Amino acid sequence: MLNSPFFHLAQAAVLVFVTSAGCAAGVGHSDDGVAVTSEALSKCAPAIPEALKVPAGNKLAFSLDAEGVQMYQCQATATGGFAWVFLAPEADLFGKHARIAGSHYAGPTWEALDGSTVVAARVAGVTVDATAIPWLLLQSVSNTGSGKMTPVTFIQRVDTTEGLAPTTGCDAEHVGAQADVDYTATYHFYKAKGAR
Repeated sequence: MLNSPFFHLAQAAVLVFVTSAGCAAGVGHSDDGVAVTSEALSKCAPAIPEALKVPAGNKLAFSLDAEGVQMYQCQATATGGFAWVFLAPEADLFGKHARIAGSHYAGPTWEALDGSTVVAARVAGVTVDATAIPWLLLQSVSNTGSGKMTPVTFIQRVDTTEGLAPTTGCDAEHVGAQADVDYTATYHFYKAKGAR
């Protein structure tokens, strides 16, 4: 089976699809188990809405999956009402084979296991799925340490699930209450072309 012409045709089709459709974190095999090499993935850019495209002069460095919560607090508004206000994310970051690769927390900050960090600010957002937090483009505002996050210039948050603020439960009796809403996402990290 592995030496059949149909197998090699399927393998070629998978590589063409990955190259043309973009890079997705966690893609390691096609549905039929055909391996997709990391080299093939590293040569393509993720399929991203135009508003979230990274400026020229930057290239995809690596991608990590995230699983955690978006934290919200019930607060009184200036108009006399009450609303869930975003506080911060709290998530684990995963690399190849679902191995822990770091953490994501207030700032927003992404920290690799080597201790390097990047703090980024939102540039643009697009709602791709009404049931999930928006996809984002963020730009680095500070980097610390000497490691994976040190050269990061831009970050894209894509493939989000859930994470939206609650729609009920925030009133005068619940001011100060916190709600942790599960979410998942993929983060694409970019660095300047020519950077190591």
